[in-house]
Amino acid sequence: MNPGEKAFITLVLPCYNEEAILNQHIDVVLQYLESKSFKYKWEILIINDGSKDKTGVIADEIEKKHLNVRVIHHPTNLNLGNALQTGFHNAKGDIIVILDIDLSYSVDHIELMVDKMLETSCDIVVASPYMKGGQVTAVPFTRKIMSKWVNKLMSVASQEKHYTFTGMVRAYKRDFIRFVNLKTTDYEINPEIMNKAMILRARIVEVPAHLDWTEQNKHAGKRTSSMRIIRGFFSGLMSAFIFRPYFFFVTLGAILMFLSLYQLIWLLSDTLSSLAVIQSQAVHIDYPFSYSLALQFKKNPQTFLVGGITFIAAIQFLSLGFLSLQSKRYFDELFHLGTSLKKNTQDK
Repeated sequence: MNPGEKAFITLVLPCYNEEAILNQHIDVVLQYLESKSFKYKWEILIINDGSKDKTGVIADEIEKKHLNVRVIHHPTNLNLGNALQTGFHNAKGDIIVILDIDLSYSVDHIELMVDKMLETSCDIVVASPYMKGGQVTAVPFTRKIMSKWVNKLMSVASQEKHYTFTGMVRAYKRDFIRFVNLKTTDYEINPEIMNKAMILRARIVEVPAHLDWTEQNKHAGKRTSSMRIIRGFFSGLMSAFIFRPYFFFVTLGAILMFLSLYQLIWLLSDTLSSLAVIQSQAVHIDYPFSYSLALQFKKNPQTFLVGGITFIAAIQFLSLGFLSLQSKRYFDELFHLGTSLKKNTQDK
């Protein structure tokens, strides 16, 4: 983008069975973007992901009325991951903004994210309700707690100070996101993008956001596109594991090693105490330490069993941790190389 030139934004709106809200919310988005025309060039790209209701028909009618609106239809429901990738590959703007059509993140976030990207020249801007200054309103308590802690776990596992990994509302530099090789087809695409962006040393910036489900709750009975809580929770745990698999293996191995050593040291202490008593007696024993150990085994066989099994398990998990660390490094290097080759090939 040349100095002084308006930023060109493509707003991507994935939709699945959104007939209840599509017209009303598109009007809100259009009014907002029209008010920012002095600042940005823009287009809206609606991805109808195989909706079974009238979403596609309504989207086509909107497209006919507005030159800045384009619609792409998936013949069947291919899930969010494919809908986003369709948006990435068909966007014309230099900056791609993803917004949820339910407007649980208000349209004001568009300007907030775009301006932050222009200000920092970063590759990704994430709207984060969990960082300082962020806010969550009217989200069911269970879902909010699960989401917050899954994102916290991902932050710990990734060893990066980011607060929101699962959120969809983001801005991307088109020249970056188009060359990221993405495989996930569902909601897991959002943490996948974060993971692969970190591998590529992309610059990721977060901005405080307000996640508000007040309006969404009014249409809860009409919409069918919301993510199930339990599925989202476990997919989040799996994404955290993928970020740093060795972190989980080494952590569990270290805990088991501590428990086993605690038992074995306690056992050794008792054995030495018993040995001192035996040596103080006049009775001659050929192998006093072995005899003392045998007495401890007879007295507390469960200590030997639990301590030994825990120690072996600890060694196994620590070994898996080091192997997964090596595997992760190989993957990172290959992914980085593959992305560079893909970008160079397409540039030519």
